[in-house]
Amino acid sequence: MHSSAVFLIEFGAIILGLGLLGRLAGRFQFSPIPLYLLAGLAFGEGGLLPLGASEEFVAIGAEIGVILLLLMLGLEYTASDLVSNLKTQYPAGLVDCALNALPGAALALLLGWGPVAAVVLAGVTWISSSGVIAKVLGDLGRLGNRETPVILSVLVLEDLAMAVYLPIITALLAGAGLAAGSITLAIALGVAGLVLFIAVRYGRLISRFVSSDDAEKLLLVVLGLTLLVAGIAQQLQVSAAVGAFLVGIALSGEVAEGAHNLLSPLRDLFAAVFFVFFGLHTDPVSIPAVLLPALGLAVVTAGTKIATGYWAAKRAGVSVKGRWRAGGTLVARGEFSIVIAGLAVSAGIEPSLGPLATAYVLILVVLGPLTARYTQPVAARLTRRRSARTAPDGASAVPVRSNSARESADSAESAESVGK
Repeated sequence: MHSSAVFLIEFGAIILGLGLLGRLAGRFQFSPIPLYLLAGLAFGEGGLLPLGASEEFVAIGAEIGVILLLLMLGLEYTASDLVSNLKTQYPAGLVDCALNALPGAALALLLGWGPVAAVVLAGVTWISSSGVIAKVLGDLGRLGNRETPVILSVLVLEDLAMAVYLPIITALLAGAGLAAGSITLAIALGVAGLVLFIAVRYGRLISRFVSSDDAEKLLLVVLGLTLLVAGIAQQLQVSAAVGAFLVGIALSGEVAEGAHNLLSPLRDLFAAVFFVFFGLHTDPVSIPAVLLPALGLAVVTAGTKIATGYWAAKRAGVSVKGRWRAGGTLVARGEFSIVIAGLAVSAGIEPSLGPLATAYVLILVVLGPLTARYTQPVAARLTRRRSARTAPDGASAVPVRSNSARESADSAESAESVGK
């Protein structure tokens, strides 16, 4: 069969399958991300029916998916929101790094992998998946929630930290000297700072340049600008995701609203492709040997991420419900963790590091949407049970509110929005 025909059949089957899985997840009010990942495992390396002709296109689509997810997240906020959040939430970034990087480094040292592998695994366990979390926030309708700016601040601090971390880890893996590593780091920091400065200082001018009454022209300009900035950022050792996010915050007003409406279908399509691609490149055979340490690490760092989100939201004055939601939402790991592990595998640092990182990310990328949805209800139920046990006989430990009162309180909290 002609290669183009095979490509159309394979890619068409992928899109159709994703649509059916999405409908199934929607029927049960569940995020479709775990189903997309399992589909990728089934049709990837070592799966039931490996794909061939469409694999390269799926890889490109996956990169575009991450870029669009971060662009759309950036469109929800203004540059002033970003600066104020970073100024107020940087302690949360330090707590995030300490709580979530140390378990990975400790496990690598316990396994005898050495200090370089420890730095690599620390990065794998530290960074949450901006792509997965952006999708989950959209699926659960929480983009306007009171805790969402806190979640966003932690993610942005992590993404910006990658502008420092990736050049450092690249230099360590390559065995580069202090001078070469310092030059790479200086370039990365300079580019990230320049893009952020332009987004904050000249955001209105950029919006005016992009603005158009014609939907077709607006779509082409915004999409082209985003891909261009993301590509340049990545070429200069800065995350493409950071570049796309900063383009999003640089756009404001009617331009941001129009771009959001036009790009939403594209985001949903390519984001689904990203999650399938992640599964496609995971060999199920390599997972069992490292499953136990990966599972233990996942349990520990899921707890530390929940603690991070809870502390950060509490510090921002968010209600108890919002604190638990923030913590549960941050659990998922994904694209950055795989990129970091891939660098180490390519450098031949430790053969078991790649399968361990893959199993770890798969566990948390499946668990993440579940913790985002159920952490707060489970915490509330456990709190009620504990209060009931400790209350004096005949006394009611927790005042009971009617369903309508609870619904009104939740609606009031969700109505607080910091979007554009």
